[in-house]
Amino acid sequence: MLKFICYPKCTTCQKAKKWLDENGIEYELRDIKEDRPTLSELTEWHKKSGLSLRKFFNTSGLLYRSLELKDKLPTMSESDMLTLLSTDGMLVKRPLLIGDSFVLVGFKEAEWNEKVNNK
Repeated sequence: MLKFICYPKCTTCQKAKKWLDENGIEYELRDIKEDRPTLSELTEWHKKSGLSLRKFFNTSGLLYRSLELKDKLPTMSESDMLTLLSTDGMLVKRPLLIGDSFVLVGFKEAEWNEKVNNK
């Protein structure tokens, strides 16, 4: 079963949830603020996604800005970035959709449609 990791108050997450529901896709819901991703989960998801680790950061978030991560990330090691992401779910870009063979970060309907229907 797919894991849908979101922040319920986020409008993009709400759109993604609506899309999943309208398409009859079963998923396990997880609130990223209440149950933040662990270091081992983030490490696994990063490897499975094939994306740059920077794509996992919620660059529009208040916490990202207050920690001045735009300036700090370029000099951080991958290990330090993963550790930082695991400290607070609000640093992680959302929603996340985790399947057996894919990890989607952020909601792009065409990309989700392709991955979910070809899993």
